[in-house]
Amino acid sequence: MFYTRLMPTPLPAPYLVATSAPAAQLIGLPADLSDSLDILIGNAVPERAQPLAAVYSGHQFGVWAGQLGDGRAILFGDVATSAGPMELQWKGAGLTPYSRMGDGRAVLRSSIREFLCSEAMHALGIPTSRALSVAGSDQGVVRETVETSAVVVRMAPSFVRFGSFEHWYYRKQTDQLKVLADYVIDRFYPDLRQAGNPYAALLEEVTRRTAHMIAHWQAVGFMHGVMNTDNMSILGLTLDYGPFGFMEAFDANHICNHTDQQGRYSYANQPQVGHWNCYALAQALLPLIGEVEPTQAALDVYQPEFAAKIDELLHAKLGLTMLEDQFDTDRALFDDLFAILPGVDFTLFFRRLSGVRAADASGDEALRDLFIDRAAFDAWAERYRTRLRAENSEDARRTVAMNQTNPKYVLRNYLAQVAIEKAQNKDFSEVERLLAVLQRPFDEQPEHEHYAALPPDWASHLEVSCSS
Repeated sequence: MFYTRLMPTPLPAPYLVATSAPAAQLIGLPADLSDSLDILIGNAVPERAQPLAAVYSGHQFGVWAGQLGDGRAILFGDVATSAGPMELQWKGAGLTPYSRMGDGRAVLRSSIREFLCSEAMHALGIPTSRALSVAGSDQGVVRETVETSAVVVRMAPSFVRFGSFEHWYYRKQTDQLKVLADYVIDRFYPDLRQAGNPYAALLEEVTRRTAHMIAHWQAVGFMHGVMNTDNMSILGLTLDYGPFGFMEAFDANHICNHTDQQGRYSYANQPQVGHWNCYALAQALLPLIGEVEPTQAALDVYQPEFAAKIDELLHAKLGLTMLEDQFDTDRALFDDLFAILPGVDFTLFFRRLSGVRAADASGDEALRDLFIDRAAFDAWAERYRTRLRAENSEDARRTVAMNQTNPKYVLRNYLAQVAIEKAQNKDFSEVERLLAVLQRPFDEQPEHEHYAALPPDWASHLEVSCSS
């Protein structure tokens, strides 16, 4: 009822593209997984495993899409770790009953992107699913063109989604809805059993986690690209990496998903879409919560939690440690910064900001060079310096703290594209190098300085879509 048991569909002549040693270590596996290739690509099933594909539904681009489900994902393992249980899932391992018009496969291009970004986001400290490996096969699949197949092994404590609850609500099957909610509470939120209304408490906790996750996205310039309710984790994890992107030249209205013609999932819209998605979850949980008032009260935590978290993150990004009321002009300082930021590289700006000195403009040059309107930057920088002096900020200490908050390296689309093109020619060295860099995003890594450079001109022509 909640899932269908089935076996993956084998792929011919598999090859291993890359593995994540930290992800392997998390589940007690060695860094070298070459002997496990058949399992990693779904050509063999681990002993005692009973693979399954789950059913769920969801709103896609704000429209009810009905039944969806794991159309190309198959859950095959559950491993106990020091951080709790971790589920393992093949993505791209063949047809399931929920594939609809799809083929159940993933392509090498999108699989490398998901593998790299999952591990990059983890290294950035953002709640996310993880990726253990990516393996490929020359078997062709049709997207915009014919591409080769691949399978990602991804990991998360749970892959239950907002849409998992919507499925039973819209089918008017309250008994199944309750079974699912009780499972999630008992397995992942056992403390909520002490609440007067555990289902309202569940909604409130998920709403809070979702607000925090999206605040982290905004702070690092990450855009998910397809925030449908079936892609929203009940644990507040970044889930289902498709047409994602990291902000380069800042544009609050940037749309990273070429399929999103209306701009629903632009960078600026992500916070409000997250709130909308929580309302969709609330609607699904209403039969269990019982009344509108506690349901609304649970949802009401979203905006203050998001505001508090983004405020905390922006203070850290600017190296400001004092949050007392006397600095109530900080919000204006933040807003005015984003007003002059359009066209400026997001990641480079915040990384170079650590070089600003509180006493004078002697450390401004590298940062100032990012701006066309340098007078606007100069005016803002003087206000920033005044704020730094107001809390007696020490330059050396602040620089260290800011460089542990503002990454030097993120997964820019062009970096992923270079790695993908080499991998399509069976050269996986760039995937491995890029992974190693992204696993240490805050370190200087002078030997890899070129990975932190402004994107080349040709990168502006790259597009990612829902097929990515």
